[in-house]
Amino acid sequence: MKKVISILLVLAVLVLAVGCKKENKANDEKLTAETIKVGFVFIGSINDEGYTQAHDKGRLALNEMGIQTAYVENVPENADCEKAIRDLIDQGCNVIYTNSFGFMDWTIKVASEFPNVIFGHCSGYKTAANVSTYFGKIYQARYLAGIAAGLRTANGKIGYVAAMQIPEVIRGINAFTLGALSVNPEATVEVIWTNTWYDPAVEKQAALELLNKGCDVIAQHQDTTAPQIAAQEKGVYAIGYNTSTPNAAPKAYMTAPLFHWDVFYVEDVNEILAGTWTSRAYWKGFENGTVSLDILTENCVPGTAEAIALIKEAFKNGSFEPFTGPLFDQNGNEKVAAGVKMTDEEIWNIGWFVKGVIGNASSR
Repeated sequence: MKKVISILLVLAVLVLAVGCKKENKANDEKLTAETIKVGFVFIGSINDEGYTQAHDKGRLALNEMGIQTAYVENVPENADCEKAIRDLIDQGCNVIYTNSFGFMDWTIKVASEFPNVIFGHCSGYKTAANVSTYFGKIYQARYLAGIAAGLRTANGKIGYVAAMQIPEVIRGINAFTLGALSVNPEATVEVIWTNTWYDPAVEKQAALELLNKGCDVIAQHQDTTAPQIAAQEKGVYAIGYNTSTPNAAPKAYMTAPLFHWDVFYVEDVNEILAGTWTSRAYWKGFENGTVSLDILTENCVPGTAEAIALIKEAFKNGSFEPFTGPLFDQNGNEKVAAGVKMTDEEIWNIGWFVKGVIGNASSR
C-alpha cells in the first residue's frame, strides 16, 4: 500500500511539474516583434501638452516599429496603479512601463508576482530582477534654461512653480538656479510648491502668487501650461517643461527643457527583442539625446543662444557638470568642496537647495 501511495505521489509531482512548465512556456520564450506587447500606465492624459504626452510620443515610436502597445491614462498614484498594471497584463502585455514616481511601490509589488513580465519604472529608485528604473538627466537642460532666465530677468527675481518635494524636483530647481547664477550672480529663484503634478488651476494660482511678488520670469516643474499662461497675462516671461508649447503663451514662452522618451523606449525594447535586457538604472542626458532644450524664441534676449551653445556642447561631451564644488546651501554652508564633482548617486538623492533659492526643500 505504501508503495502504491509513493508511486501516486511521484506521478502527482510530475503532473504538477509538467503543468507548470506548460503554463510558463510562452513567457520563457524569447520575445519577438510578433509576441511582445508593451503596456503603459500614465499618470496624466496623452493630450496634456506636457509630461504624459511626451511619454506617449515614445509609445507611438514603438508603434512605428510595428510593436503592439496598450495604455491606461489618468491613473492616480494609489492602488488604482496596481489595478491598471494587472489589467494590462490581463490584456496580454508582457512588458509594462509605469511613468510616475508614485507608481514605484505598486510596480514592485505586481512585478514580484509576475517574474516573466518585464517592467520599467520612471524616476524611481527600486529595482528587481525584472524591474528597471529609467529617467533623463533633465537637470542638464534645466541648467541651460536657467541661463536663458538669468539673462532675461530685469529685476533678478525668478519664480518657480514646483510639484512635489522629492529629489527629482529639488535637483531640477538647483540646476536651474545654478544656470541663472552663472550669468546673473545676484538673481534669486523663489519656489512655491503645489503638491500636485497636474492641476491647471492650482499651478496658475501659484504662478500668480510669484508674479505678484515681482517675479518677471516663471519656470515650472508641472505638467500643464498654466504657469506660462499666467506669465503672459502679466506681461512677463516663462520657461516651459516636457514638451514644446510656444503657442500656449506665445508672448511669454522662451524655451523649455524637453524629454525624448522615445530614445529610451526604443533602446529598451530593442534590448528585450535581442535577448540582452537586464535590470538597470537608466539615467542619460544630452549624450544620447534623451533630453534637449527647445527652440529659443524671440522672447529670449540677444546673446542667449551663444551663452547656451558652449555649455550644451560640454554636456554632450561630458566635460561639464554643474554639480561641482564649491557649492553652498541656502544658509551659506559649504556642501561640496571646490573642484569636487557630486556623484550621480548624490545628485539623484539631493535633498537641499543651493544658495540663491528662496523656499523650503524639506518635508511638506
